Amino acid sequence: MMKLRGINLGGWLLMEGYILGGKNIPESEFKREFRQHYGSKELKNFEALFHDSFITESDFKKITRLGANVLRVPFHYKIIERAPFRYSKLGFSYLDKIISWAEKYELGVILDLHAAPGAQNADWHADSSGRALLWEIPQLRERTYQLWEAIAARYKNRRGLVGYDLVNEPVVNNTKKKVVHSFYKALIKRIRKIDTRHIIFLEGNLWATQIDFLKDLIESGVHISIHFYQPLDYVFHFLPSTRYPGRIAKYNWRKDALRRCLERYYRFSRRNKTNILVGEFGVNWRGGHYGEGRYLNDVLSLFEAFGFHYTFWTYKTIKNYIFPDGLYQYLNNPSWVNREGPLTGWETYWGEWGKNKKSIVSSWDTRNYTLCQGLTGVLRKYFKRNKK
Repeated sequence: MMKLRGINLGGWLLMEGYILGGKNIPESEFKREFRQHYGSKELKNFEALFHDSFITESDFKKITRLGANVLRVPFHYKIIERAPFRYSKLGFSYLDKIISWAEKYELGVILDLHAAPGAQNADWHADSSGRALLWEIPQLRERTYQLWEAIAARYKNRRGLVGYDLVNEPVVNNTKKKVVHSFYKALIKRIRKIDTRHIIFLEGNLWATQIDFLKDLIESGVHISIHFYQPLDYVFHFLPSTRYPGRIAKYNWRKDALRRCLERYYRFSRRNKTNILVGEFGVNWRGGHYGEGRYLNDVLSLFEAFGFHYTFWTYKTIKNYIFPDGLYQYLNNPSWVNREGPLTGWETYWGEWGKNKKSIVSSWDTRNYTLCQGLTGVLRKYFKRNKK
């Protein structure tokens, strides 16, 4: 397995509120409100314009220049599945483009099911209505099996594909871990009947942090993906003015504390002879004045020391004050960003779309974003190792 050092394309094939400068409501809730204002036909037009504008081929060129060698691509199951067990040619066209562009620019792609049928956790980024129904309803798990079978059948021979991240951040209580386990076991078997070539990544429980219960599923070509956002209050900027290194919440955080958090995953990987992909990590950038650059450097140096693969969260965001930032940041404050509120970011689209459609679409283009030199300066140092 080649060393994977890359970037997430978050917020594109599954829209997230904070990435678009707004409140973290489920995508389906945002679209329901949009439909009430402009109708179903205009919603389809909006979706097409967004998916065709937020990420384009030119972004793959930019990512290549940054030095990354892999992209993790979060997607909503509805991109492909328009009705139960019926798959959309349009949805596949987006994945077709991604893999073709990746092959052109010598990048690899990890396809990440970020929102599964019924939702795999109760959070907005699973497009959940408040329950993780995937683990409650067997028919939803069957839909997910068939979705991955369709994807594997289409891309099993593509060199631009690295592998399949079967479901992002499952969250269940301890009594339902066996449901997640059996889901993975069945899905691995069904994918392997179609595709024996590409890697399968399994994420642990509680937002990809608990992995011990997955150890007996590890086999050739099946690896573990974790997410690392510790300390959360600092990384997400939930506690303003906290600095790294320093006391954050109740603990003294410095590199040795980060090492202790990660060592258990390293020991797991050695004990079970598997690779670890840190599928998500990142930090809210505060101008570099609160140790963000040092934090990122310490985290990356530990990933390298432990032999972990990694993909940074995320490629681009509207600049905000909480949650991990994009490498490219939209800094302007037009009426459809409206940081002063009360509606901000994508929630303003409900009123702004009719009069500012062209300007909104134009603002999605990465050419209108600013590259964060502080974040990319640290990442480039590690991405250079991809060329060795």
